[in-house]
Amino acid sequence: MERIAKYRRRMRGALAVVVTIAALVLSASPAEASGTYSGRAYIYGGGTWVGDWGDEGDLSTGTNTYSNATCLWQKILWADGLLAASDIDGIFGSKTKAQTLYWQEMRELSGLDGIAGKESFGKADNYLSEISEDSSGAFTLQYDGIYYNPYFIRNADGNYGFYDGTNTYRLAGYDYRTCS
Repeated sequence: MERIAKYRRRMRGALAVVVTIAALVLSASPAEASGTYSGRAYIYGGGTWVGDWGDEGDLSTGTNTYSNATCLWQKILWADGLLAASDIDGIFGSKTKAQTLYWQEMRELSGLDGIAGKESFGKADNYLSEISEDSSGAFTLQYDGIYYNPYFIRNADGNYGFYDGTNTYRLAGYDYRTCS
């Protein structure tokens, strides 16, 4: 009898632990995409395209360092003559940081930190112009750079993309790097 009572006490204790762990797991909120203000995994916009980039996440040597979102930012720097096309590799290294800082000075931003974040993306957004909108609600936009005018596409889901150096369409995601 005593053996059965001990067994039941152990089982109740184990069951309590399992129930507690399950409750904690099920009540946890999902993680946001790394470094994004909007909580989205891609550079994103909704409604009209004007002002889309003003709430984007940080790109830096420590945040979203290896990403397609970094490739999109490097295309901005390339368009303004601050990077060579061969420097568009999706890696936010020391050169991208230095040229981002120079871009921030050139565009007269208040936060000079070499991080492509909310203020930098918001300023770059001011140089976008619409080329076309299709029936699905997708936009083709052009960045009006000092030297070049790259195109960016906001698909019907609101996610931004671009064509990389191999002429392959890439979504501008924060958490992966497939661009070149």
